[in-house]
Amino acid sequence: MTMVTVYTKQHIDALRGLEKTGRHVACIDYIRRDMEDTAPLVLPVYDWLVRHSPAAAQRPADVVYPVWVSYAQEATMLPGPGFAIWELELEESLITPVNIAKWGAILNYSYIPADAADAARHQQRMAEYGIGDAAAVMSRFYPQLKQEIIASWDRLFDDNIRLGNAAVYGTVWEVQRDWLRRVIYGHDRI
Repeated sequence: MTMVTVYTKQHIDALRGLEKTGRHVACIDYIRRDMEDTAPLVLPVYDWLVRHSPAAAQRPADVVYPVWVSYAQEATMLPGPGFAIWELELEESLITPVNIAKWGAILNYSYIPADAADAARHQQRMAEYGIGDAAAVMSRFYPQLKQEIIASWDRLFDDNIRLGNAAVYGTVWEVQRDWLRRVIYGHDRI
């Protein structure tokens, strides 16, 4: 069993919940509030992630979305008012690594190419239609292009396919109270 230290930015209310119940799961209301106007664009991608995660079978019945963790404190989003960074120690096997560059492509409704030749082929096809990836996915007029783009997202979990660098975040289905090592509020450490 390999233990790792990871970090997650969470709302202060989540810490109260963790202390009270012994576990924290992502709350859809907080996600919507954090995403504000972009929630209608991002939540369908999160739904895709939940269905296609290699750890989907381990998802507890009461969990809707995963909790994001970072392997480096510096890579965690800075805590603003009402938020803190949690330092966690947990078993590495509980974390599903997510390539940052490929996840960014998915958030932008972009195609993840298998290789350089596939990227060129896809770009040529999109040029022939005169449309970009995001427009194709969001439109009802290009169902085959949409299907091809979304099918390419399965490459998110294929370590043999590179897009950008190999940097990763991770997801876990829940955070257990005994994983919490410290809470970081802004520049203050507790």
